Amino acid sequence: MIRLKTEKEKMISGEKYNPANPRLVLERARANRICTKYNKRSFNEINMKSRLMRKLINTNGKFWIKPPFFCDYGYNIFIEKNVMLNYSCVILDVCPVKIGEHTLIGPNTHIYTACHSLVPDERISDIEFGKPVTIGKNVWIGGNCTILPGVTIGDNSVIGAGSVVTKDIPNNSIAVGNPAKVKSKNE
Repeated sequence: MIRLKTEKEKMISGEKYNPANPRLVLERARANRICTKYNKRSFNEINMKSRLMRKLINTNGKFWIKPPFFCDYGYNIFIEKNVMLNYSCVILDVCPVKIGEHTLIGPNTHIYTACHSLVPDERISDIEFGKPVTIGKNVWIGGNCTILPGVTIGDNSVIGAGSVVTKDIPNNSIAVGNPAKVKSKNE
């Protein structure tokens, strides 16, 4: 007997799925509750690595997330050691978001994995899909950046403030602009 994939399994694998699925609605509500509780806490360097965030995201080391922070699910976010997300970061994590060690993400940066169909009838029918995002090790992303679905940013790269990353950025690159373009190598 063939087992059909759940909407959650389809979502995480990047297939078309229905975001109105009751299980997904409950999981987004859980993430929202945790983020709301975290964001209401008074900020200091000690509580940035709160146990609340460890209930939400996957990590294997110390990390810092300055509130407010927002995400869709949390369980699709994988943060390695010594990562810092500055104030007002948003991660729409319908697919995996992997952030390598020693990465710094500037304030008001948004990382999107969620995609909507270009076909109007599919948008009306609650059909979505996603593409994963991977950010390498020792990356610096300036403030007010937007990282679009399906993008990989290579190790040791720098993304200039205000950039919109629409395509992959190779290792050791400095990229700026809208859309972000590689301006030089960071060797």
